[in-house]
Amino acid sequence: MLTGGTFWGMVERRAELTPDALMIIDDRGGELSFMGYRDAALRAAAGLVELGVGLGVSVSWQLPTWPSTLVLQAALARLGAVQNPIIPVYREREVGFCIRQTGARLFLVPPVWRGFDYQAMAEGIAADVDELDVVVSDGELPEGDVSVLDGIPVPEDPEEIRWVYYTSGTTSNPKGARHCDSSVMASGIAMVERQHVTEEDQFGLAFPFAHIGGVSNLSVSLSSGCTLVIAEAFDPTETTELFARHGVTLVGGGPAFFMAFLAEQRKQPGQPILPQLRLCSGGGAPMPASQHYEVMAEMGGRGCGHAWGMTEAPIIAQNTPDDPDEKLAETEGRPLAGAEIKVVRFDGEPADVGVEGELWIRGPMVCRGYMDEELTAASFERDWFHTGDVGFLDAEGYVTLTGRVKDIIIRKGENISATEIEDLLFAHPKVLDAGVIGLPDEERGERVCAVVELDSGADGLTLAEVGDYFRSSGIMPQKIPEQIEIVSSLPRNATGKVLKHELRARFSD
Repeated sequence: MLTGGTFWGMVERRAELTPDALMIIDDRGGELSFMGYRDAALRAAAGLVELGVGLGVSVSWQLPTWPSTLVLQAALARLGAVQNPIIPVYREREVGFCIRQTGARLFLVPPVWRGFDYQAMAEGIAADVDELDVVVSDGELPEGDVSVLDGIPVPEDPEEIRWVYYTSGTTSNPKGARHCDSSVMASGIAMVERQHVTEEDQFGLAFPFAHIGGVSNLSVSLSSGCTLVIAEAFDPTETTELFARHGVTLVGGGPAFFMAFLAEQRKQPGQPILPQLRLCSGGGAPMPASQHYEVMAEMGGRGCGHAWGMTEAPIIAQNTPDDPDEKLAETEGRPLAGAEIKVVRFDGEPADVGVEGELWIRGPMVCRGYMDEELTAASFERDWFHTGDVGFLDAEGYVTLTGRVKDIIIRKGENISATEIEDLLFAHPKVLDAGVIGLPDEERGERVCAVVELDSGADGLTLAEVGDYFRSSGIMPQKIPEQIEIVSSLPRNATGKVLKHELRARFSD
């Protein structure tokens, strides 16, 4: 297990330690060893130098999960550039904002990918941005003679800001979280120990690599020596076949992805679709407690080793496979090495064990502020970051999420957790997925609205049915949904988190 130093330093040390070990397998049959990865990154770095990339130069990229995308991250790290990965679902408005705020001089995109013309979008943005060059990549990177790197110093300070990741706000422009090598690697390195990752593991990535979870899991591979099995884009059937073919032992993703794998498993009950699976590992969105038990019973292994993280801090807390089932099912685990969590009540006072409040965090994996200093001032108190997540710590230090500060529905002065209502809806036999929101209401202040995705074969769901179901659970009447909306699919971001601001905008009338 390797720890510490810069990102490029980790690449070099791993190439020296296990040069011939397999690092990357992709869905097109390609393979890359750790030494091959390092050498490819050096050639790409040389090619980028010829395009004007160097120390402190800002480079944005919006690429699929290709081996070359992983190589690009290392190449930019070797040059000491400031890189801004952009998730593929962002479009002209969001991408243009990221480009302008970071001052990007180079923007790498695919041509047309999954029906969208990224090249046309990039060229349209470049027409309005001074000194922005566009490089179109279809899985290949610019390459050059590595001897040009001889006179270019290797970055040595792991605290220099070299990464900017954006997270969507609820009503405003995306927020750019400023990271350094230390912060993007800290969670991945700690995860190796927490989830017992070794060089024998085959780690399947089931989410867009441009998300901050990508570099975190890349750090897992560099630290542990495990192999990453990557898919260009997630497809439940094709990705399952890829992971099974290569004996995947760990699946990285989140509840939405685990739900998709469960659906594939249910097509062939009793015959494991991932026979070597030992753990589903991930976070990014709340996980219903039932999911852990369903994954464990139907797919095998230790179920779901859930985690809590965000763009501002890739992983703060995580379960270990050794945890009892109730902890795996109902908590996000304990803080990772170096991380601290404290709970602050809504009146600003410290919360006791088991008492709900906003979760504040600090540690090496927390970003060093935002691109917008006003956002930094509003979200940080000295080195404590106000996450906006609501939850509590138990006597053993496990954290349980109960909602978001903005997910608290205030009905006639009563605080109602949207997550609590969603957990009940998840257990309803007709419900596949649900998002609960508060909508403006003249009488109540806000009313509880449940937006529901029905399970296949369900013959509809009425408000009366939902009311009867909630009353039978013994929940307080104020928490019973007062409006229900049926949708074919819930809007989600790249990590599977339901975009509640879109639901509020759609159903506020």
